[in-house]
Amino acid sequence: MAFKITVQPSQHTFQAEPGESVLDAALRHGLMLPYGCRDGACGACRGKVLSGSVDHGKAQEYALGQADRDAGLALFCCAKAQEDLVIEAREMRSSMEIPVKTLPARIEKMALAAPDVMILELKLPAKERLQFLAGQYIDILLKDGRRRTFSLANAPHDDTRLQLHIRRVPGGQFTHHVFTAMKERDLLRINGPHGSFFLREDSDKPMLLVAGGTGFAPIKAVIEHAIAENQQRPMTLYWGGRRREDIYLSDLAESWARAHSHFHFVPVLSEPAPEDRWTGRTGFVHAAAMQDFPDLSGHQVYVCGAPVMVAAARRDFVGQCRLPEDEFIADSFEFASEAHADPTAQR
Repeated sequence: MAFKITVQPSQHTFQAEPGESVLDAALRHGLMLPYGCRDGACGACRGKVLSGSVDHGKAQEYALGQADRDAGLALFCCAKAQEDLVIEAREMRSSMEIPVKTLPARIEKMALAAPDVMILELKLPAKERLQFLAGQYIDILLKDGRRRTFSLANAPHDDTRLQLHIRRVPGGQFTHHVFTAMKERDLLRINGPHGSFFLREDSDKPMLLVAGGTGFAPIKAVIEHAIAENQQRPMTLYWGGRRREDIYLSDLAESWARAHSHFHFVPVLSEPAPEDRWTGRTGFVHAAAMQDFPDLSGHQVYVCGAPVMVAAARRDFVGQCRLPEDEFIADSFEFASEAHADPTAQR
């Protein structure tokens, strides 16, 4: 027996089958609720259950604590209705009605950006284009049925090639293949676009962008799209890594800062080595942003990186810096290794 789900404030309704997540049911009915990892890790799909009860499924404790659950909050990517529900959730704009495609893609170029970061450029068939919003991701479909998820690092206007930033993960079967056996001209199958992490073009608020490691990839797409659209919103990018080599496209970020007076770049290293000769900011990247922006009440924030970093940024930006929760836009990178049993495990 299906459950009726009503969304506030839009009053839209849809049916969810037993065992089906609220998000999957909404997407199946053409309603675009916010989401990111779809794995209960990033908190992008967080909303409130106003009436009815849900099974929270695999929601991670750091993304949805017990106090959140007691307050009626849920992660709709893994929450399953146990009865009819009334939920409170934002719905994305109609331009999110972009067709999801499965396409072949040829590896046009491979470039080692850091010892553990490979930049891939994928070429689609001559008569195909992938429509997407700046910051969204695609799935690479593996032959055994598993998927590996990577953010698109290029802006939508520059879609002749699709750019991916792939970090080598210890024990990661796919990333091991990328770094040891993959070669240019190889073919992949991709599916996308996916995700509700994208540039909100209808806002004029100053943008704070926080990236950890290869979390720079979707942030890069957002920045390049904003520049291409001649948006004059102030933008400040904080990019964190352990070592200098982790800020693998620092020259690009510095070129944006030189060319655009409304853009600023702050690299942050957590564990600089003596040979890095680092004289810049150190510590946690989101903490550096908080030092410079103690009041985020008038900002819009984009955060990409490891789940722990994203969760800490959400907690501190909203709790200490007065950021409105609906202005926190995040994508959480759950790195996949052979230990993962989940066939759709990410990054």
